[in-house]
Amino acid sequence: MKAVEARELRKTFGGVTALDGLDLVVEPGTVHGLLGPNGAGKTTLLRVLLGLVHLDAGDCVVDGSVGGFVEAPGCWPYLTGRQNLEVLAGMDDAPGDVGEVLDRVALSDRADTKVGGWSLGMRQRLGIAAGLLRRPQLLVLDEPANGLDPLGARQLRDLVRELASDGLTVLLCSHDLTEVDALCQDVTVVVRGRDVWRGPVAELRSRPGRCLMTTSDDPRARVLAPTVLDDVESGLSFVATTAEVDAFVLCLAREGIAVRSLERESLPLEEALRELVA
Repeated sequence: MKAVEARELRKTFGGVTALDGLDLVVEPGTVHGLLGPNGAGKTTLLRVLLGLVHLDAGDCVVDGSVGGFVEAPGCWPYLTGRQNLEVLAGMDDAPGDVGEVLDRVALSDRADTKVGGWSLGMRQRLGIAAGLLRRPQLLVLDEPANGLDPLGARQLRDLVRELASDGLTVLLCSHDLTEVDALCQDVTVVVRGRDVWRGPVAELRSRPGRCLMTTSDDPRARVLAPTVLDDVESGLSFVATTAEVDAFVLCLAREGIAVRSLERESLPLEEALRELVA
């Protein structure tokens, strides 16, 4: 059974269509990315999964319980981390162990201090702990690394990897393509309330990306290059997959042309997303 199987989801708010026949399939035990521009319908979809929004039409089946947060994890800043979780546990029919989830997100050493003095990264981890308190089969995370410094973002990614390795299914909504690329096996791209692409991240990553190259003989290299985008002051700019770039470099070597620099102007995932949302 799928962790999530949603078909033809529809939801409007007044005259605004948030979901317009959207489909979502999430495999169990994976980290599934949810991408799309602001206003695409991602937050509404997450609220549907968490039971916060009722659909106008469509079918949505989730295998097991759901935990997590949308937009940002809430907390009572005048309470300690432990007290925050104890309040939530008191609202649940079958809550997990507060001490256990604090250990799981590495907050035990600060659990008895007031959350108002915590860093943003610690609050994000508290939000994950609150989601885990429900013993979920599906954990929903909305921009969990938003506003974190590089170290905090890395620690959060490590935590998500650990949770997934334990068999938990994670649905991760993020604008950080590096984060999605590093964590997700599959991704769904949402535009104007519809899913416009679904599949493995590796497949998106394999799509062409923009490259900038300089060589020992740019005019000759330009003739041999994949599709040239435009003229630049020096070197050449073109779009190619990683495999095509490798083949081009070997071609230049056979022609006696040295590659002096090569860089991607944008990540393949970024380029693919730009095409899909256009």
